[in-house]
Amino acid sequence: MKKFLGILIVVMLVLFVVVVLAKNTIAKIALTGGVKGITGLKAEVQGVDVGVTNTQIGIKEFKLFNPSGFQNEAMMDMPELFVNYDLASFFKGKIHLEELRLNLKEFVVVKNEKGELNLDSLKSVKKSKEAKEEKPKEESKMPEIQIDVFHLKIGRVLYKDYSGGGKPQVNEFDVGIDEKYENITNPQALASLIITKALMNTTIAKLTNFDLGSLQQDVTGVLKLGTSVATETVGKAAETLGGVAGEGAGIATDTVGKATETVGGAAKKGADVFKKILPGSED
Repeated sequence: MKKFLGILIVVMLVLFVVVVLAKNTIAKIALTGGVKGITGLKAEVQGVDVGVTNTQIGIKEFKLFNPSGFQNEAMMDMPELFVNYDLASFFKGKIHLEELRLNLKEFVVVKNEKGELNLDSLKSVKKSKEAKEEKPKEESKMPEIQIDVFHLKIGRVLYKDYSGGGKPQVNEFDVGIDEKYENITNPQALASLIITKALMNTTIAKLTNFDLGSLQQDVTGVLKLGTSVATETVGKAAETLGGVAGEGAGIATDTVGKATETVGGAAKKGADVFKKILPGSED
């Protein structure tokens, strides 16, 4: 009996290790498949770390690649992604992310030899064009999604133009986006938001005649909810400094009041002494 229990414990430990190791592989497959469903493009992930005792997922070296007909390079290079999800919602067929952090190191817009843009292959861009042309196509139903807080960082944006033949003409833009958004419920809007924020402070839309306005309209509501992390930090610092300044002013006022009271008392005592020393000083 003891031998049987020992074997059972060993088997259970082995199964636990297998599950712990397999969960990361399963999560990687689910992630790349989900991204392809939203964007229509191939994605690769170097590593996925799914928490055992918590609902956090860490993703390293995520890359979204250009479609066929373009240079075989990453359109988006993200060294880090972080997700904190609500487990109960998954059993209800919904996706509820309490927090999503996306660090986009580099976003590359490419015009190939035929004058085609890699951006036009994204599903969110296609959907925006179809809506503008009033010719919507039937799509597979996306699962319900809720993102409570979305933290977006974008480092730089590159534009590579191969339409002239030979080596591409390259334009580089350091955009330095660091913002937060709340209550996102549309996965297509999420992709449109990333593209919009990446291109807004560049001349790429003008150089490529890309209709950025349509995407901006798609995410107008989301953009209104966005706040700059730097602004938020400055605001909190100002609030803290305001409290300190208010407290300091109170202390200064109290100190001056006490000093005035002390000087007044000293002046009164000095006057009494003069009265005693100098005859006729009472007047």
